[in-house]
Amino acid sequence: VTSHHGPIPVSSSRPQNGAVPSEATKKDQNLKRGNWGNQIEFVLTSVGYAVGLGNVWRFPYLCYRNGGGAFMFPYFIMLIFCGIPLFFMELSFGQFASQGCLGVWRISPMFKGVGYGMMVVSTYIGIYYNVVICIAFYYFFSSMTPVLPWTYCNNPWNTPDCMSVLDNPNITNGSQPPALPGNVSQALNQTLKRTSPSEEYWRLYVLKLSDDIGNFGEVRLPLLGCLGVSWVVVFLCLIRGVKSSGKVVYFTATFPYVVLTILFIRGVTLEGAFTGIMYYLTPQWDKILEAKVWGDAASQIFYSLGCAWGGLVTMASYNKFHNNCYRDSVIISITNCATSVYAGFVIFSILGFMANHLGVDVSRVADHGPGLAFVAYPEALTLLPIAPLWSLLFFFMLILLGLGTQFCLLETLVTAIVDEVGNEWILQKKTYVTLGVAVAGFLLGIPLTSQAGIYWLLLMDNYAASFSLVIISCIMCVSIMYIYGHQNYFQDIRMMLGFPPPLFFQICWRFVSPAIIFFILIFSVIQYQPITYNQYQYPSWAVAIGFLMALSSVICIPLYALFQFCRTDGDTLLQRLKNATKPSRDWGPALLEHRTGRYAPTIAPSPEDGLEVQPLHPDKAQIPMVGSNGSSRLQDSRI
Repeated sequence: VTSHHGPIPVSSSRPQNGAVPSEATKKDQNLKRGNWGNQIEFVLTSVGYAVGLGNVWRFPYLCYRNGGGAFMFPYFIMLIFCGIPLFFMELSFGQFASQGCLGVWRISPMFKGVGYGMMVVSTYIGIYYNVVICIAFYYFFSSMTPVLPWTYCNNPWNTPDCMSVLDNPNITNGSQPPALPGNVSQALNQTLKRTSPSEEYWRLYVLKLSDDIGNFGEVRLPLLGCLGVSWVVVFLCLIRGVKSSGKVVYFTATFPYVVLTILFIRGVTLEGAFTGIMYYLTPQWDKILEAKVWGDAASQIFYSLGCAWGGLVTMASYNKFHNNCYRDSVIISITNCATSVYAGFVIFSILGFMANHLGVDVSRVADHGPGLAFVAYPEALTLLPIAPLWSLLFFFMLILLGLGTQFCLLETLVTAIVDEVGNEWILQKKTYVTLGVAVAGFLLGIPLTSQAGIYWLLLMDNYAASFSLVIISCIMCVSIMYIYGHQNYFQDIRMMLGFPPPLFFQICWRFVSPAIIFFILIFSVIQYQPITYNQYQYPSWAVAIGFLMALSSVICIPLYALFQFCRTDGDTLLQRLKNATKPSRDWGPALLEHRTGRYAPTIAPSPEDGLEVQPLHPDKAQIPMVGSNGSSRLQDSRI
């Protein structure tokens, strides 16, 4: 076995990249934290994390709205210049230090607030994401009937305006005005006073929707029960951390593709499916010149891959030190984007069939977000033979897609807490930390199961993880490339992988990706519109709460920087700033065996230290550190 540094003895008990087929590969390198069982578990978990509900309910709609096939061009450009480089940076960052989103900031302690910001974002997303999963659970259980409950209008909750597509299939184009945007329920309602049974089921029965975000009404007990089920499932899958979730992802990350394929085969065999797919893909090349299309493409790549949530750093921290995370980042990013495109075929083939059945334009049945998942698509499924079967498959797929992301969100929070405390007791009690976080998530999710819950869910979705993620990611790029130093970081990656990052990635990290992130931020500000839900306009106090949620994660960065600056020693302000931003003395690979070159300790560890790096004794005054220019510099042990 050879590497760029020459031959590696095969007899070594530390195989590079798990490449030596011996028993040593089965053992964890990091005995304290543990490692993935194998690389497949890490890749599947990361795919499950990146591929989420947005791939199904947001990307297809964005694609059709932004020029169909023409949207693919800016989408893949943004993937290459922003998505994959940021993905690789986060994976390499977590893997090198074997720490979660807080511990990695030993690289520059002043920026640890970025890690806290990531935790806040993951908390918000984790709370509302599980509520979406619980609604999918509810629909899944409701589909276990011979006739789907949203098929006809003969239910106690239906209004006189309700009209099923099965009751009156002879609506023709001639009786309709020109095509209007929005889903079929809204469009036909304007002409025939029609509301679909699926919309009434969603609004009047499942949600019992109140008239205002401040009017909570009652907690919907069936949804509360499903929320409990979804949190129990997440907890049980994470009961042993990555050891248990790594086994579960063999199913949760792969089975959605089986379901997508079954729904795709069923969809393309339906009459009108081709019309729907053409509507989804037909390129409108003139739209490529619009900044909005490029902004949407960049935003979708950025949010879809889960950059700046902290999950990628956390998942990579459980890798073995020499794992090839460069290869993994390319595989996972491309898989995520290919899934989005594939899901578009599944969605639009069924919507094309429904539009054909109604005799209306596809734009009338196209929707996104909860409107697609819980109104438009379920209504289309009622037209199929054996409708409950297709409904069960569709909602089971949504549950699995949601759980894959939720596992990583919860593990991000738990790992950050455990790594930060860092003592033996909490490492042994990690299961209780997981339980505590799960119980807190359940309790905080209860208001979202009330009659005003959907308003709050969409408020969190729109604001909690919007421009704050962009700012967090931008600061992370700048702090690693310009504060820590790009040459230092490239040397770290060479030490870990055996080769430096390719020149393309070096250029992207330093210049291109931060520029694209800044473009996304400017685009988000220019394109900002106050949030609405159907015809409901959110009151200004609710929008203010949304902005406070967004700011709560960003504000962590300057507050912690100020705190770190104040507690750092130094004779002058400039000296204190330098001391606050330079790496702490325990920055570097977590295991002693990997601390070579400029990370080699000058003090021999005591026998009881084992392979883990222990904090060096404070009375040892200074440790020589080699700077990026090869010169030796002294690091103050008090930092």
